[in-house]
Amino acid sequence: MDERTPHSTLPPLGTPRSDEAGLASTRPDPLLLSRVDRTVDNAAAALFGLQAREGEWCFELEADATIPAEYIMLEHFLDEIDEPLEQELARYLRRIQGSHGGWPLFHEGDFNISASVKAYYALKLAGDDIEAPHMRRAREAILAHGGAARANVFTRIALALFGEMPWRAVPVMPVEIMLLPKWFPFHLDKVAYWSRTVLAPMLVVMAKRPRARNPKRVDVRELFVTPPERERHYLVNPTGKWIGEAFLALDRILRPLERFVPGPMRERAIQRAIDFVVPRLNGDDGLGGIYPAMAYAVMAFDVLGYPKDHPHRVTAMSAIRKLLVKSPTEGYCQPCLSPIWDTGLAWHALMEAGADGKDPRFDKTVEWLLERQILDVRGDWISRRPDVRPGGWAFQFRNAHYPDVDDTAVVGMALARSGRAATDPRVQASLDRATEWLIGMQSKNGGWGAFDADNTHYYLNHIPFADHGALLDPPTEDVTARVLSYLAQIGYGRDHPCVARALDYLKREQQPDGSWFGRWGTNYIYGTWSVLCALNIVGEDMQAPYIRRAVAWLKSRQGEDGGWGEDGASYWQERRAEVKESTPSQTAWATLALMATGDVEDEAVRRGVDYILTAPREGARWTEPWYTAVGFPRVFYLRYHGYAAYFPLWALSRYGNLMRANERRVKWGM
Repeated sequence: MDERTPHSTLPPLGTPRSDEAGLASTRPDPLLLSRVDRTVDNAAAALFGLQAREGEWCFELEADATIPAEYIMLEHFLDEIDEPLEQELARYLRRIQGSHGGWPLFHEGDFNISASVKAYYALKLAGDDIEAPHMRRAREAILAHGGAARANVFTRIALALFGEMPWRAVPVMPVEIMLLPKWFPFHLDKVAYWSRTVLAPMLVVMAKRPRARNPKRVDVRELFVTPPERERHYLVNPTGKWIGEAFLALDRILRPLERFVPGPMRERAIQRAIDFVVPRLNGDDGLGGIYPAMAYAVMAFDVLGYPKDHPHRVTAMSAIRKLLVKSPTEGYCQPCLSPIWDTGLAWHALMEAGADGKDPRFDKTVEWLLERQILDVRGDWISRRPDVRPGGWAFQFRNAHYPDVDDTAVVGMALARSGRAATDPRVQASLDRATEWLIGMQSKNGGWGAFDADNTHYYLNHIPFADHGALLDPPTEDVTARVLSYLAQIGYGRDHPCVARALDYLKREQQPDGSWFGRWGTNYIYGTWSVLCALNIVGEDMQAPYIRRAVAWLKSRQGEDGGWGEDGASYWQERRAEVKESTPSQTAWATLALMATGDVEDEAVRRGVDYILTAPREGARWTEPWYTAVGFPRVFYLRYHGYAAYFPLWALSRYGNLMRANERRVKWGM
């Protein structure tokens, strides 16, 4: 059922007045609050209805065309083709083709050469006629943008595996990297977890340089402006800086030396890579919990001669298939799964909507979360923090080597807010370990990264292989704000050294216009929401000039429809103000942020609530095709299907709660 309420039926805005701070505001509107209550009750009941059997929530997580395209390419690499599944994926790829002829990185985004090359190749592998209108439009767009030779490094590796490009199109990345000492300028410990888990099996594949089985002998030579064997300008300086030119020169030196690597050394390096991969295979949750790492693990086992029924290969392939989403007419492959993140945020929203944290419906949720806290696996993060005990949660169902700071803070806040620690010593013990791990993971500059501490070897972003700009996991404002919110919520004051350093970091990182950058959500709205909630709970003066600058920025970004939106293109500095359309989830972040600053009765909040109430909704989820999150800014974007369920519910619930309260103050960290 469409729960939309026509905008024309909304009650008129209340009579504006000025409070003591001189802020435009509106008086509580009983009719509006009644509509808020009805929507909250309906959406909360629907969200409860989506709770899984073990107490968790897990929504779909959608990326761009590259992941389903790579799945098709993997099947043709292995010659293990599931024809019905392939056609389902192909229908999905055709549906999301952009009006520009190619494929974007997010809904209605710009043409992207790498996504377009992979999608075109996948569709051709699936049997699409290259003279079909959609294929002709895609080919023309790709050629107009310089052809397949201009695709990124990961796409060029994929094409080299199919023999569509020479291996000189790929930067030198010898598998002997696995043998380098930790003090060396490049070491796996110096890059992000996602880079680590993809690189280890990828280096094996690149060392062996296999040729995809490609049983239908499909090629894409028509996508090259210059024949690939004659192209001389594959490698680029990813940042344009002098150090990038130096790395390009080093690549030219290393390339002819590769052939002289002693055979025993190469085999030892390959074994070192496999020794890294196997303990992290992670059952049917997969290597690193992410598709690219899983896919390269399967390819590495294949090129090393592991039979199809070998347990390691079976495990890796099973994890990939777990990522598939099917509907009656089409299917796609998710980049990973997000159950702990979804569960923590859904629980927060439902508690905000009035559900008691001790409600029996959450009993299984608590058990599920406690069982998944990582207490006995010292993951890769110990490289920088060897004396810190584990105590975090991962993002996926299980991923013990890679707990996530952000997830840990969100789950910790939900457990603390539930009130269960007072009567269940297991919950208190869980919070104690989470706190210990989070504090131990703080970086030197006062901030937190997502998976590692002090992962700030920025010079590595200049190597030719890093043209995606996502090799590292440095501290970010949004993750730091979440940890600060958690620490403040459980009683850590501003005088605690850990909190003081985090506050200093956030103040330093504020943008000149008053906003904060959002690394894991799109973009400045997400970052500003995260930080303002943290500043509220930690006890900062919400009338401080730097906070009022953030408030003014948020209000300036409100649309005529009362909502907020921010496009994925905002990650390019010259396009940071770009908006295509307001979205329910981004509007929820903005209204939550303004309520955190004490502006609950402000007309901007009232109009944001108005927008959310008006926006179309189907059960628990508001209609939102837009991508409001990122894996890697400017490279890989995400659409969390859960965001359109729990965030609008959360914002409406908080508005109703605060408008009825004697004190208009948010007392929670989010």
